[in-house]
Amino acid sequence: MAAVSGAIHARDDSLNVNVPFHLAVIMDGNGRWATERGLPRQAGHRAGVENLRRVIRACTEFGVRILTIYAFSTENWARPGPEVRGLLAILEMVIDRELDDLDANGVQLRHLGRLEGLTPKLQEKVKAAVYRTRNNDRLTLNVAFNYGGRDEILRAMRRIVSDGISAEEIDEVLFNNYLDTAGEPDVDLIVRTAGEMRVSNFLIWQAFYAEYYATPVYWPDFDKDELLKAFQVFQGRDRKYGGLSTKQKPTNE
Repeated sequence: MAAVSGAIHARDDSLNVNVPFHLAVIMDGNGRWATERGLPRQAGHRAGVENLRRVIRACTEFGVRILTIYAFSTENWARPGPEVRGLLAILEMVIDRELDDLDANGVQLRHLGRLEGLTPKLQEKVKAAVYRTRNNDRLTLNVAFNYGGRDEILRAMRRIVSDGISAEEIDEVLFNNYLDTAGEPDVDLIVRTAGEMRVSNFLIWQAFYAEYYATPVYWPDFDKDELLKAFQVFQGRDRKYGGLSTKQKPTNE
């Protein structure tokens, strides 16, 4: 996939809206969604997984080429043990139940973050899913699980040092190739649900000029129509990239 940023036209021309080439989502509000319904928090996480299936389908319909989801951060280990174990179980369940469908629909899976901390069985399932879908090219789905932006940068720096690369050789292109998202363009749009207004250690390097869209809608309720609203706002943004020109950078088509 070409490492270019920008936006591409949706496949359905009747939508009359540009969509981001690389969309990132902070899927927030699962617990609150469940609590307001008198349900355990785990029920909210399961509802969030069900909604992810719908959003992936919408992204392929709209023409998004890369979708990065923030599923579990390096800071989430501080949550209560039962909730953490439940989230790990959900990841394994998603792989078991959804992999065949994702593969059949041309979705390439990539894992962002550390595998350390996951059970050996789950680590192998993640590796197998990534390997199986490596040649799919309709949509790249980056799953940021046990991921932190600062941790990613530190890991990249350590690998650069380990490879014996001198300081004079280091530039942005080289550094990009040591990140978990190596070979992918920067993020165009970050969507955060549930009304929060922070980036939470997510894609610190890749989102340096991303547009940001926050909505009070909880993740389980963030459907295709809500996604379209985000794209409509994105289309109206003036992406100057630090310059004075109001002309958006060239698109990918």
